[in-house]
Amino acid sequence: MKDVTTVGETQAPGDGRRPVFAAERRRRIIELLRTNGAVSLRELADAVGSSEVTVRRDLRALEGEGLISRHHGGATLPGESSREPSHAQRAQVSAAEKGAIADLAASLVADGDAIVVGPGSTTQEFARRLTRHTELAVVTNSLLVAQELAGSPRIEVVLTGGTLRGSIHALVGSAAEHSLAGLRVRRAFVSGNGLTAERGLSTLNMQVAGMDRALAAAAEEVVVLADHTKIGVDTLVQTVALEQVGHLVTDTGAPGDVLDELGVRGVRLHVAHA
Repeated sequence: MKDVTTVGETQAPGDGRRPVFAAERRRRIIELLRTNGAVSLRELADAVGSSEVTVRRDLRALEGEGLISRHHGGATLPGESSREPSHAQRAQVSAAEKGAIADLAASLVADGDAIVVGPGSTTQEFARRLTRHTELAVVTNSLLVAQELAGSPRIEVVLTGGTLRGSIHALVGSAAEHSLAGLRVRRAFVSGNGLTAERGLSTLNMQVAGMDRALAAAAEEVVVLADHTKIGVDTLVQTVALEQVGHLVTDTGAPGDVLDELGVRGVRLHVAHA
């Protein structure tokens, strides 16, 4: 790589950390992307000990060499943006933010509610917070969500049928979608791979998208749980149009211009502090 003599930002004197050179910093960035898939700008900056401005410059340079692909709020390796990440990869991205989002989203659930919950690492965290509720009915196609709730005798868990999609530990397909026919609950709590003001919620797989649409259609109101790495990102298949989204629960790292546009279009915004 070029620019091997450029020095990155140093820490405050006396903190025991040495300057990080551009070549080393960019090598670390590529290693992080290989390990975790998509990584946010904030997480990359924290990992290499530099500012987001410096890392953004690194990402531009790496993209120019064809080594990474940039997207709004972060980066992936080339070709990864159209590949569905594994659940383990999802869980490692913005873990603290997802926990804060789950805490805030749980406040939108009341005792006695009937809700549907879709798959995802954030909705799994959300499910863990539901065990404090009583007389709750939860319909889900996520094996991980069902597992989180299985030990609570005060919650009735209804698992859809369908075909197992191993990468997200969820049931999809026509049987799963048909199992929701005629169902009506208060709210659907769903996630995805991206959310924009123009296209709404989107994901990378057509079967997953079909099931997410069915989950949304079963509810009076749709709540999207999405950390900052997904806000402003548009992926392959639209799942839920923005007009159907009643609430967005996200974190403070979400781009303000996108949140403003979502708010103007009628989405109620809930911003969690990690």
